[in-house]
Amino acid sequence: MTRLDTSDAAAQTLKGGPRRRRVRTTGRGVPLPLLLPALVGLAFLLLPLLALLVRAPWRSLPSRLTSTEVWQALQLSLLSATAATAVCLVLGVPLAWVLARTEFPGRGFVRALVTLPLVLPPVVGGVALLLALGRNGVVGQWLDSWFGITLPFTTTGVVIAESFVAMPFLVISVEGTLRAADPRYEEAAQTLGASRFTAFRRVTLPLIAPGIAAGAVLAWARALGEFGATITFAGNFPGRTQTMPLAVYLALQNDPEAAIALSLVLLAVSIAVLAGLRDRWMTTS
Repeated sequence: MTRLDTSDAAAQTLKGGPRRRRVRTTGRGVPLPLLLPALVGLAFLLLPLLALLVRAPWRSLPSRLTSTEVWQALQLSLLSATAATAVCLVLGVPLAWVLARTEFPGRGFVRALVTLPLVLPPVVGGVALLLALGRNGVVGQWLDSWFGITLPFTTTGVVIAESFVAMPFLVISVEGTLRAADPRYEEAAQTLGASRFTAFRRVTLPLIAPGIAAGAVLAWARALGEFGATITFAGNFPGRTQTMPLAVYLALQNDPEAAIALSLVLLAVSIAVLAGLRDRWMTTS
């Protein structure tokens, strides 16, 4: 090996090791039994969205989106989704840290319970919330008798229902980021006299900020599109609990064009979320 080769190898080692060549795959030579189902699957996913765009009332869209009913649903959806995301951040980030950084009996079972709302039908989640927080619920009866607090069929109930279905998205994102972060930084801070909470606040939070942001965006988008748990636990009262998905469902029976207009708003939000998370999850290394 020449001196030039040796210096190049040393430089690569200092930079983190030799670079791996990217292996690029091309579409040439795709087997027909794989290509046809792939094209059909792509068409199956895109066709409903294209139909929504084709049938959209573009000329009357501005007036429909500024109508009183639509604006109330839009405003309530944005406020409740933002409040639900705040609840998810306050409760979900510490929960993710406990699952990622501590050892305790039954941690795997607890993690499974945390992710259960991901696979649980939203209507079942709404029924569970009613049985827990309703006026005759396990906890709700004490809230009603002791403090006079009634949660179902209120705007607060909307936030609770959305938080229930959205929090697992944030917990999974933050926990994954915590597991990827090097815990030696926290250990170094503790050896310098910082408490474990101070190390979390001063060291860990800045390290996992991108994961928290990604999880918050996912939680917000999931809360914005929540339907089943919301209509079961909070009802469908215009101006109080009627969010955009509920307004779409109601408008589809009386004013299909208004339902399409609201659906376009939700579609635009979904595309914005995907665009914001593209660099994090949709790029190859």
